[in-house]
Amino acid sequence: MSQDLSGAVALVTGAGGGIGRAICTALSNAGAHVVAADRQWPADAAPVAGEKAVLDVRDGDAWSTLMRDIRKRHGRLDVLVNNAGIPLVASIAETTLDQWRLCQAVNVEGTLLGIQAALPLLREAGADRPGGASIINISSVGGLRGAPFNAAYCTSKAAVLMLTKSAALEFCALGYPIRVNSVHPGAVGTAMIEDIINRYVELGSMASVEQATQAVNAMHPIGRQAKPEEIAAGVLFLASPASSYMVGSELVIDGGYTAR
Repeated sequence: MSQDLSGAVALVTGAGGGIGRAICTALSNAGAHVVAADRQWPADAAPVAGEKAVLDVRDGDAWSTLMRDIRKRHGRLDVLVNNAGIPLVASIAETTLDQWRLCQAVNVEGTLLGIQAALPLLREAGADRPGGASIINISSVGGLRGAPFNAAYCTSKAAVLMLTKSAALEFCALGYPIRVNSVHPGAVGTAMIEDIINRYVELGSMASVEQATQAVNAMHPIGRQAKPEEIAAGVLFLASPASSYMVGSELVIDGGYTAR
């Protein structure tokens, strides 16, 4: 089946990061009009495929404003990619409640607010779109496996997985023409993984950046980190009619990380 998205409108959050930019490019290349949303767009930010929008995913009012703007400017929304997320690398003993709550607010509550805000537009668009409208929530292998120094992050990404499945089942029960699925990347070669690796060194769990990088790569049987484009290819599949029978599924793109 086709992965053509001509005529579709897609919203991608966290569009300024490595994975977000790759998703925007993939959807745009497939014919979608992309609204690329991020918390801020610095003047020197690298180009991104699509129309830029400013959005703090923790802010319900900001979500409502963006949905009104999308309705006014485009009249529809076919695809929502809840990609915005933050890591938190810290020991359980030293994790503060403020840190914990920020991680949950961005990764979990931001996803919930996005689904809630986009629901009316997605229902309308899904009614006349082959395969229906599509919500893709970016989780992580951290939502499937625990990891030391990642309790808050893994908890948040496991919550995204269960939110995805619950929403998918609920929308089917209500007859909404919307599919909801999650994507679970392993380590991806972006600035975020560099920050995570540096944090491991700061915590003393690894002696050097080189050792930490090698250890992260070795966790994946393929022996390397993913390219952002490899994650974006999976998102494109879930956004398109080619995945029309996928509902409440987790698409794991992890170089074999969870196969062990």
